[in-house]
Amino acid sequence: MQATPHLRVRNLSKRFGNFTALGDVSIDIARGEMHCLLGENGAGKSTLTSCLSGYLLADAGTIEVHGQALDLRSPMDARRAGIGKVFQHFVLANPLTVVENVIAGSPRRSFLQRTAATRAALQARCRKYGLSLDLDCPVGDLDVGQQQWAEILKCLNTEVDLLILDEPTAVLTPQESVQLFSVLRTLTSEGTTVVLITHKLDEVLQCDRVTVMRKGRVVDTVAAAHCTRDDLSTLMVGHATSAPRRGATRPGAPRLVLEGLTAAAGRRPLHGIDLTVGHGEIVGIAGVSGNGQKELFEVIAGVRRATAGRLLCDGVDLTNHDPDAISRAGIGHIPQDRFAEGLVGELSVADNLMLGRQRDPAFSRRGFLSRKRAEAFALDCIEGFAISTRSVHTKAGTLSGGNAQKIVIARELHQASKVLLANQPTRGVDVGVIESIYRLLLDRRNEGYAILLASDELDDLLNLCDRIAVMYEGRIAGIFDATQVTIAQIGHLMAGGTYVPPAPAPQPARCSEELS
Repeated sequence: MQATPHLRVRNLSKRFGNFTALGDVSIDIARGEMHCLLGENGAGKSTLTSCLSGYLLADAGTIEVHGQALDLRSPMDARRAGIGKVFQHFVLANPLTVVENVIAGSPRRSFLQRTAATRAALQARCRKYGLSLDLDCPVGDLDVGQQQWAEILKCLNTEVDLLILDEPTAVLTPQESVQLFSVLRTLTSEGTTVVLITHKLDEVLQCDRVTVMRKGRVVDTVAAAHCTRDDLSTLMVGHATSAPRRGATRPGAPRLVLEGLTAAAGRRPLHGIDLTVGHGEIVGIAGVSGNGQKELFEVIAGVRRATAGRLLCDGVDLTNHDPDAISRAGIGHIPQDRFAEGLVGELSVADNLMLGRQRDPAFSRRGFLSRKRAEAFALDCIEGFAISTRSVHTKAGTLSGGNAQKIVIARELHQASKVLLANQPTRGVDVGVIESIYRLLLDRRNEGYAILLASDELDDLLNLCDRIAVMYEGRIAGIFDATQVTIAQIGHLMAGGTYVPPAPAPQPARCSEELS
């Protein structure tokens, strides 16, 4: 560690009412270091980085940059000190182009005069880092991976030399993640300091040092080169972890049946999807983000209309039924974006757990909702799903990603009785939450649910699924027994290749043939 670190934090504390989000946090980070903040959802990582970037005001403690104490009362104060943060959930104006978003996020003015100069600067950065990005395209028309690059470029354009990234690879393909870390290494070699929040232990091990947090406090700071995945998991949750794996299963009769399902709307139309999921079976969907997975789940959930084909559940045709009818038929839907599509951030935890069940006789009589019953149900969910929240009245939008995900999962599992659609259920959550989600999904499978699971994490698919279907450009490119397929075969199809089954092994000659 250098004599004067780039960033020095001493005894930083932050409370929300009676809840201590940060308790006397102290940390030193060297210039040009890639430093990881690791911890369970709700450990205080995002609160800490929000204090460092001026989005939250700490209650106590000091923050120094290059030995100079800072008084950070706004993000603009942090930018002036060279600190920028890229959030897990993008802060972009979808109708604006990449260039316009970058200019809008700059502390300087003269918007019209700076357009050409900004475009030229961004083009130079894209060439330097090997990025393919349409700078004049509205960001709402970009896929999520390209939106992530737009966020990073917006931050770098303000000439920050301490870059904070919150779960930057949560929406990236494996190839894009490799490219991101290559860019980050280039930045650190040039003197930029990177503070990284990630739950992916393979990425943690690529950093220089790791600060592990638990319940708002620093547990330890260790050199990544001296750690293993198991070491980090134990430090993070306080005990050894072991995610459950798929056991032997024999799926029953078809439960969810898709016959030639086609949808013309959306950025990625669906083309004749044929797929069956049986009782007590998990079928995985592998594919690079943006190849029709989201559209497929939305058609099944009734959010998007099919233009051809049929959707059957236990033999009942549900094609183009509305979401309420789909839910009443026993189908639950965990969408890929928990905050944008799964929750209403301004509503309480209790209200979000009740979404879709307001008229359920168990909670409503003669048109009036029983708050007492709703809150009792919420407390049961909080305990049963280990949701970390200050109370049932806490706004869902203020929770960490993992706890927000648990709310969505708890609600959908309570509503679903036959089929569960799980799109990216482990995206951006820690190993402890992943273990919990695995157990919940496997328990439902063992109860006879048909589960359709889409995940960018191939480990999820290989650990949980009985069969794996690969999607490419809105089509099913291949379906495999999960115990027989390799990552290389899946990756080949994800990139648009054609699956060629291995040639059968040569059979030994019979004795009569050998004698002849």
